[in-house]
Amino acid sequence: MSEHRIIQEELDLLASVRNLLEEIPYELPPSEAGIVAELVRIRDEMVGAKEEDKGALMEQYNRQYSLLDQLREARKRPQVDPDSPYFAHLRLREEGRERDLCLGKATRIQRGIRIVDWRDAPISKIFYRYQQGEEYEEEIGTRELIGEVVARRTVAIRGGQLERILSPEGSFSFHDGEWRQEQQEAPRMAGGEGAAMRAHDPGQGSGRRLGTDLEGHRRRTDKRLPDIAGLIDAEQFELITQPKSGFVVIRGTAGSGKTTVALHRIAYLAYDDPSIDSARTMFVVFSKALRDYVAHVLPALGVENAQVRAFPEWAEEQRRNHFQKLPKKRRDDTPAVVLRLKNHPVILAALEAQVRDVDAPNTREQAVDDWMSVLVNAPLLQRVVQQLAPGSFSAAEIERITTWSRDRNEEIVAWLDGDREVTAELDHEDDALLLRAWQLRVGPLRHKGRPLNYRHVAIDEVQDFSPIEVRVLIETLDREQSITLAGDTQQHVMQESGFTSWEDFFRHLGVEGTAVNTLRVAYRSSHPIVSFAVDLLGEYWEDDDVPLTTRSGPPVELFQFTDHGATVAFLSDVLKELIRAEPLASVAVLTPSKDLSRLYHRGLDKGEVPRLRLVENQDFTFAPGVEVTEVEAVKGLEFDYVILVETSAAEYPDHAAARRLLHVGATRAVHQLWLTSVGTLSPVVREAMKRD
Repeated sequence: MSEHRIIQEELDLLASVRNLLEEIPYELPPSEAGIVAELVRIRDEMVGAKEEDKGALMEQYNRQYSLLDQLREARKRPQVDPDSPYFAHLRLREEGRERDLCLGKATRIQRGIRIVDWRDAPISKIFYRYQQGEEYEEEIGTRELIGEVVARRTVAIRGGQLERILSPEGSFSFHDGEWRQEQQEAPRMAGGEGAAMRAHDPGQGSGRRLGTDLEGHRRRTDKRLPDIAGLIDAEQFELITQPKSGFVVIRGTAGSGKTTVALHRIAYLAYDDPSIDSARTMFVVFSKALRDYVAHVLPALGVENAQVRAFPEWAEEQRRNHFQKLPKKRRDDTPAVVLRLKNHPVILAALEAQVRDVDAPNTREQAVDDWMSVLVNAPLLQRVVQQLAPGSFSAAEIERITTWSRDRNEEIVAWLDGDREVTAELDHEDDALLLRAWQLRVGPLRHKGRPLNYRHVAIDEVQDFSPIEVRVLIETLDREQSITLAGDTQQHVMQESGFTSWEDFFRHLGVEGTAVNTLRVAYRSSHPIVSFAVDLLGEYWEDDDVPLTTRSGPPVELFQFTDHGATVAFLSDVLKELIRAEPLASVAVLTPSKDLSRLYHRGLDKGEVPRLRLVENQDFTFAPGVEVTEVEAVKGLEFDYVILVETSAAEYPDHAAARRLLHVGATRAVHQLWLTSVGTLSPVVREAMKRD
């Protein structure tokens, strides 16, 4: 049978490769000791050399150093691992002759071994671009290759043993000492085209659907947040129509409509009070991506003049207006412990104590002095930490913070005194500290010579703002103190802000007795996705029950591979088929790091996945297609399909921050969620898959 032929071919190929690898050991690069000794000799000779001889000696030195670089690069090159030498096998027919080519993590072409690194070997694109039986025509270097893909297979090899074969003829796996053909269909993503993102009636699951026309067909190509005024449910309507004065705090699970409620509440208030539709109303988000995602909703609701701002941009603008002489450059080497303090609730209390205890003029210059002083006042910081958050910072950490800050203060003072030779820079976190110092020392922030008083401020994803940032915004409100706070503690990914609970958050802000209104229906994701996302949180899920959902859907699926190249090959095939079948679909391929985002983007691009984009600096297009980026970049957004890449124990260990990050990534999916892993699977994912 053909399947027996395929198994035997792959077993024979693996045995041949392993035998050759054993027969032909790697030739290690020569020792670098001789080159290093020569460099030392030339360096010593240059000390006493005549001026006219130094040029020739320097040329010799540079030549030897270049050789040393090449030698060290050769030592760093990956080597083919005999226990897992390759993950894919191609058989190509060119001019009537057939040859076998394997893809792996390193290149070795020697005496019948033909293994190439999938990441940079040009010929590997034949595997990613063509299917079995297809003819190819590719320029590889200076050669034009024309031929046919006779066989295209993905294999799993662990410990030198062939465990699995995926081929167009079928999938085969080795279990309990024998090979078996798997009977399941090839995995595919599907179900988004014409399906609902949200049902109008969660009880019945019928009626007109969000993102569809009157016939129920999905037409929306713009993937930004839509206006859903006609689909507001009773619970959301009650929050939207709260009185305009005072605090409205909305807690809701992922996809429950927190952002929608906050935006529609502005439209509701503006209908009753036209002055709300002005630049004195501001919807504040924590990122550029979320700003772009929601910015068009208010105009669609008839609110043309309210601002939608990302807090970092707004805070920088205000800081530059109020502290024009301070340096404008940003620092990128600040220790993490310093940034953690600048975001932590204790800095808010410490700054208030600094201003209260120091009798000084209420001037801009004194506000700058307050900001500088609080960051170097170790006794004050230790006292506030002990009072508010014992154990959050050790004495050694506070010493490190104050020492670092003292050095930076000296640079800024020198720069303000006119010394442009020094490097004077600010952290983004300093903006809120300086603005709060102004408010405490000088008074209200100002705009065009008048106090900056907002009619209404709404803060979305408030759990990822620091208390000092929220306090700054609260102090910009007019006398009615009209503000909407929307968030979900279970999506808290900015650990350094110190946010632990709503109760503590309000305590740090000095706001007492504020009620939290909860949205309980998760409209965005299907029931399997929501249930899995809850399981990811485990003990950190704060409610007794899984949120209500409006739709069923396919199960969450996990795919494990031996190499990222195999994962890329698998995803390339799946995504090309998905985009062909559903041209309006939006897909997020979410990775745990920038390096992996670039790796997967390069691989998928090599596989000619259409409408593929690498998202950097949160520059989303919100158009149909496949966007590759990091998990933390998609907070607050949504996609028809989500693939969480490399959900391994190394990337997502079993602790609260990793669980919340996985939860955020999972709940971006509307229709279907997949996970992949090359390394040892995260225990968080393993347990959630068992419960799912």
